[in-house]
Amino acid sequence: MNNIAQSFYNWYKETIRNPKYRWLLIGASILYLISPIDLAPDFIPIIGWIDDGIIVTLLVTEVSALLTQKLQAKTKTPVNEQPVEVEIKSETIA
Repeated sequence: MNNIAQSFYNWYKETIRNPKYRWLLIGASILYLISPIDLAPDFIPIIGWIDDGIIVTLLVTEVSALLTQKLQAKTKTPVNEQPVEVEIKSETIA
């Protein structure tokens, strides 16, 4: 059972990090959460909510990791592009 869960997690993680399939997987995850068709029906207490909880946890974890990486990449300034100070002299013509 552990191998199946780890395989699913690895597949989900790799697929959501692929820009080609990212929005498709996010949409499919949200559709699965709102759909009445589940692996374990929601009317069964506790057991019915476990599969939804797993999908929500995966979705939130991976989307937040992607956003964190994007923000970190955006705030880093490469060494080649350090800000350069330029002094501009202006002369007035009378």
